[in-house]
Amino acid sequence: MTQLRRVRVIPTLLLRGEGLYKTLRFKDPVYVGDPINAVKLFSDKQADELFLLGISATADHGPPHLAKISEVVSEAFMPVAYGGGIRTVTQAGELLRTGIEKVVLNTAAVERPELVREIADRFGSQSVVASIDVKRGLIGGHRVYSHGGRVRTGLDPVEWARRVEALGAGEILLTAIDRDGTRLGYDLEITHRVASAVRIPVVASGGASAITDFARAVNEGGASGVAAGSLFMFQRGREGVLISFPSESELEAELYAKLASLR
Repeated sequence: MTQLRRVRVIPTLLLRGEGLYKTLRFKDPVYVGDPINAVKLFSDKQADELFLLGISATADHGPPHLAKISEVVSEAFMPVAYGGGIRTVTQAGELLRTGIEKVVLNTAAVERPELVREIADRFGSQSVVASIDVKRGLIGGHRVYSHGGRVRTGLDPVEWARRVEALGAGEILLTAIDRDGTRLGYDLEITHRVASAVRIPVVASGGASAITDFARAVNEGGASGVAAGSLFMFQRGREGVLISFPSESELEAELYAKLASLR
């Protein structure tokens, strides 16, 4: 491998009830399989990390499904971050005791920002990921959305990123709602703006179509890591479920070599 810093390449799994789903712009969820099988496959393929997001937890106003999460995590041989339905420090602690390494806060952080600080103070900043979902406005600019992309908060993504960093978040998962599931490439503009405004790692999410998009997110967007769902779940478009993950040689040839050539 080149001497460039390693770029984390992270599959994102959306948990709804007992199954995994994939969305398109945060809507129209399509069933893609059993979470246990998916985690086993990503473990076998040596994925760096895994985001497991409970997409119905916030809407249902229910707590994290600890038994299911624990079952999924038991099959993972990589760090797993979980988000969805986390509203208290106690719930964060319960999740971390299942083997989860990081908790992901989105709606709860918007509704009560102090929760970020409380969890960071209790378990460390490395345990807290601030998830920021953004959407581009009709006349330009971006705004933060919560509640699974249904509620426009009015928050500016850059200002909000700075605030969650100050509150103690150790990482940001930045998802472009408009790009989710589209394979149109990451939103490099907002990725660059957010990554340039904070010192903590920013993981770009939403729109990856190929490994070359990973390189652009890092080189042009300033991201420290990249997350993807559809790219790793479908053979093409939203058809033909087939879990895949690039090999080390593919990453070396298409990601690290590309980044090295741009130095």
